[in-house]
Amino acid sequence: MKCKKCSGKLEVHRQCRRVRMRCTACGQEYQIHEVASELDRETEEILERYTAIIYD
Repeated sequence: MKCKKCSGKLEVHRQCRRVRMRCTACGQEYQIHEVASELDRETEEILERYTAIIYD
């Protein structure tokens, strides 16, 4: 997945009670629902490991 801001690579970033997508280039964070329609299979498989994703 690519960052909307700089086209860098987005990776799953887990924090205490939430999961976000974070750009490895610029550090921009996205809530999962902001990029849900663009998830690729690899990212979906990673997110499937979590029992709940908190939207805040």
